[in-house]
Amino acid sequence: MAEAFNTNDEPKYVISVAAEMVGISCHTLRYYERMGILSPQRTPGRVRLYSDSEIALLKQVRRMMDDLGINLAGVEVALRMSKRISELEEENRALKEALAKYSEFKEEK
Repeated sequence: MAEAFNTNDEPKYVISVAAEMVGISCHTLRYYERMGILSPQRTPGRVRLYSDSEIALLKQVRRMMDDLGINLAGVEVALRMSKRISELEEENRALKEALAKYSEFKEEK
């Protein structure tokens, strides 16, 4: 079954537009990339392109740093924890679904 294309992950903003949208400098975006905060896609000519989901991530990073006073190392930890929580929630959902199917199967016998 083919997965639907997620338009939030479509790369479409060059670095200058992305920086303006988030309110940070192009240099900061390149620094975040070197630190592994995000990995924008590249054109064959090596131009960075940012998606809507990456813009949302950058806004979240900026909010954590500006509003909450978290440093970049703390932001990295928070993002990893958030990703892990999402993975665990998905695993939990799949396990609940499997348990429900098992319970239905067992009741049929």
